[in-house]
Amino acid sequence: MRDVIVVGAGPAGSAVARHLARSGLDVLVLEKTSFPREKVCGDGLTPRAVQELRTLGVDLTAPGWFPNKGIRLIGAGHRLELPWPDGHGLTRTRADLDELLARSAVTAGAELRENTKVTAPLRANGRVSGVRTDGGEHRARLVIAADGASSRFCVSLGLRARRDRPIGIAGRRYFRSPRHDDDHLECWLDLAPAGYGWVFGMGDGTCNVGVALLRGEHPDYHRLLSRWLAPLPPSWGFTEENAVGPVRGAALPMGFSRQPHYLPGLLLVGDSGGMVNPSNGEGIAYALEAARIAADVITTAFSSAFPERVLRTYPSAIKHANGGPFTLGRAFTRAIDDPRIMRLATRQGLSRPALMRFALK
Repeated sequence: MRDVIVVGAGPAGSAVARHLARSGLDVLVLEKTSFPREKVCGDGLTPRAVQELRTLGVDLTAPGWFPNKGIRLIGAGHRLELPWPDGHGLTRTRADLDELLARSAVTAGAELRENTKVTAPLRANGRVSGVRTDGGEHRARLVIAADGASSRFCVSLGLRARRDRPIGIAGRRYFRSPRHDDDHLECWLDLAPAGYGWVFGMGDGTCNVGVALLRGEHPDYHRLLSRWLAPLPPSWGFTEENAVGPVRGAALPMGFSRQPHYLPGLLLVGDSGGMVNPSNGEGIAYALEAARIAADVITTAFSSAFPERVLRTYPSAIKHANGGPFTLGRAFTRAIDDPRIMRLATRQGLSRPALMRFALK
């Protein structure tokens, strides 16, 4: 029997596996695909995410990382550059980042099995006791669901996303562009009600360009992206002939959209628990943070005389870390769904740099 089985080797799953393996626990990570594999994302890492990567012991001086100094906001005729309040940001493609984190978990002592699909949970004595895969059964003291927004593992246990929580959708495309070495992450704020666009330089000759919006009845990120890019200067390179691959989209489960974050024998991290900030759609930093918090709780529990009592503190620890900002973010998404409020917020906010610096922090 393993100490921990992690379902999914995205940033959350690989990070928690690395933390736990470094603590000496026997960890098995099951990933349904193989690396390298592509994930839809803006590829932007805020200073919050950068700090979590340092905590993991990731070498941020190695090739492949591209730094940025802050964020550039554009909207309502205004353009405002804001430095990051603390530290610097980075960009790196998810194809690179996810594999790097998965391999780092292996280096720490975790076992990674790729091309292994988890098909069902195992249960015993009222708790999750392991998983069934297409190749057999695996049992553990604890299972961690880190299998993304759809989290079929959670759904199989009756944990479905809450309908009263915001769900976003994002679409992105890579373009060869002279703007690839821009030292700011650029966000366009007034593309649509409850929607924004981004241009993130990757430092490798390409930009990650995309849009995000709240998912209504008919979210059309293809049309929004095309409409936004059409009038932009051709010299930027955001044209069909400079495109690298197709437009790809993905859901953004926001504001703790799936709960509870702990059931007997099962703990949720990252997108599987809806750990995406509703204000800006950022998920990687919160996934890495949740991985660290989860590992702390688990290692404490496994050395305790009352492990279940300790494990049950995980949801409150996660909410203590991010419950306030996520609650504020949910209110924010409800407000900006009204186009009049979105226009007013953009116009008033970008004309007041001090206010925007406070909001960014």
